[in-house]
Amino acid sequence: MKTIDLSIKIGCCQMDELSAEEQVLVEKAIAATANSYSPYSRFSVGAALYLEDDTIVIGANQENAAYPSGLCAERSAVFAAQSQRPDQAIKTLAIAARNGGGLMKQPIVPCGACRQVILEMEDRYKRPVRILLYGTEGVYIINTIKDLLPLQFVGESMK
Repeated sequence: MKTIDLSIKIGCCQMDELSAEEQVLVEKAIAATANSYSPYSRFSVGAALYLEDDTIVIGANQENAAYPSGLCAERSAVFAAQSQRPDQAIKTLAIAARNGGGLMKQPIVPCGACRQVILEMEDRYKRPVRILLYGTEGVYIINTIKDLLPLQFVGESMK
């Protein structure tokens, strides 16, 4: 048996080191946490994405007493963008979260289902989605979802 070594590179910076466009996007993600409906977890997540035409679309997590019926902020934003502007690729996605203590110190990462949806967007438009994960102590910068999902399953996988 051989071992396959998979490695990723994630940047980390402070908010003021981001471009002005990226700072706006992160601020929109932070603001979107207020749109969360999370009466069960009390964990509010906001997402904001820039489309290729510079339109910003936001999303927030939406919970439901029947837990599988809820939706994460990332998918909420992606699906809204795809419904409204299906001809536009996603350039950048920012994610922020807060709990009862305020904004999270460390960035949170997308769940597996959200990673798969973002991967599908990269595959559909043949371009990477830059991801900004906000925490008050720093912002993680990921240049493609493939860094968070190194083994991918896309439509081509079924051929």
